[in-house]
Amino acid sequence: MKQLLLAAALACVTATMAQADINIKDAYARASTPTAKSGAAFMMITNTSDQADRLIGASSDVAKRVELHTHIEKDGVMNMVHIEEGFALEAGETIALERGGKHVMFMGLTQSFDDGAQVPVTLTFEKAGNVEVMVPVDLKRQPKHGMAHGANHGEGDHTN
Repeated sequence: MKQLLLAAALACVTATMAQADINIKDAYARASTPTAKSGAAFMMITNTSDQADRLIGASSDVAKRVELHTHIEKDGVMNMVHIEEGFALEAGETIALERGGKHVMFMGLTQSFDDGAQVPVTLTFEKAGNVEVMVPVDLKRQPKHGMAHGANHGEGDHTN
């Protein structure tokens, strides 16, 4: 019994230490309109550990489906695609989840994204495990590179 309790305590400490190695900054979420069926979250994710990790998933109760997406140009058209393998995050590296690039996609919103509200998101990493983030909704923020995120498409339509 003591060994079981010790193993459980060690697992909790290890998970907490791994989460401390992931730093989330400048997070925000948005949808194109109050009645939109989809939205997205953007943020800067830094791996402060000395080993590589990978963001492999995301979840939230604000949508029926949550996926990791990016935009890929094909034949001169930007297409939004689900990245099943997730996003690599090398030791000491920061990756940007930003409009027009990598992002967390919410499909089938179960609530409206009201400016100033908070969206709970769980990011899942291969090594760090689950990292809980409260992401503020910011409908006023403009894209840094002049590229809008087409968040008003249906669940099956992933083109911009």
